[in-house]
Amino acid sequence: MSIEIIEIQYFPTINYSKILFFGTNNGIILSEEYRKMSFRNRCVVAGSNGLIHLSVPLEKGRTQKIPTAEVRISYSQDWQQQHWRTIVSCYNRSPFFEFYAPWLEDFFRKKHEYLADMNQEILEWLARQLKILLPAKTVRPEDAAHAIDRRDYFLPKNFQQDDRKGDIFYTQVFADRIGFQPNLSILDLLFCEGPASSGLLQGSKFSF
Repeated sequence: MSIEIIEIQYFPTINYSKILFFGTNNGIILSEEYRKMSFRNRCVVAGSNGLIHLSVPLEKGRTQKIPTAEVRISYSQDWQQQHWRTIVSCYNRSPFFEFYAPWLEDFFRKKHEYLADMNQEILEWLARQLKILLPAKTVRPEDAAHAIDRRDYFLPKNFQQDDRKGDIFYTQVFADRIGFQPNLSILDLLFCEGPASSGLLQGSKFSF
């Protein structure tokens, strides 16, 4: 069975979560060179006035050419408080906000040194919520030539433009104001649908 290589995202998109859900042989290469302008350090949520891009600031900026595993998070600004306040503002009236808020509030108090470690904790939490298998972290760069590379299939510049992805439709908090917004952060689906999110992912179609 071929390995499917994926990147490790920050509160990943819904369709990335589909890859996790349906994949039985996913892997992550943490020794890859960090790629800027990706969902490795950002996510997208929906507010009353439209989409909001949340970005985790990195030490030495986004242009550093080092392995993903060595990328450090910058705390020169209180981005954690800003992200958490934005999430509360966007979703405090959603049906399942109180169900997930305690873990998230505690998460945003932590100060991870490395981006990959923080994203791994998010991935482990999502695996528990969605009942999915965690991807292996031991894929070697030399194995990539014999693998299916799904890295950066969804990017901040095009994450809502792919007509092959088979969007999951559900009731969103601000759909009456800004319309339905596909492929947001998995947080949007969890806050709106709660434990039913796993069934929605399972029942959706996905094709590359």
